[in-house]
Amino acid sequence: MNNKLFQQNSVQQSVVRWQAANRMVLAAISKAESMNVKVNVAVVDTAGVLVSFLRMSGAPLHSIDIAIDKAYTSVSFGVSTSKWKDLLAQNSSAVQVGIVNQPRFIGFGGGEPIFENDQLIGAIGVSGASESEDEAIAKHGLKNL
Repeated sequence: MNNKLFQQNSVQQSVVRWQAANRMVLAAISKAESMNVKVNVAVVDTAGVLVSFLRMSGAPLHSIDIAIDKAYTSVSFGVSTSKWKDLLAQNSSAVQVGIVNQPRFIGFGGGEPIFENDQLIGAIGVSGASESEDEAIAKHGLKNL
């Protein structure tokens, strides 16, 4: 196989390391404990593949998938899930309906993209508390990157 040809047909992409993902998850859980709420926290890489996850004892079971899907949605588009209300309002009703009906799409707060040197490397998702609490916890996790 010609390596030069292979290099021309591929790209190199950075992804969040498991060590950083674990730090973010633990920081988010610590924040949730200080707020006296129980959540699930997920970090995914740029392909939306789970890198790190923790469920606090007693966190809602449905929120497991929601946390993962918040991270997935955030990395898919490189934006916070809390921004979708405004983003959708700028588009046609067909786009609005089409996007929200996609599997795994979450259009409310708690998912935050992870950037390093302006490059998307993953996302964090939090679910189990109120929307504003999930968002604050996710942002706290990001601060510990």
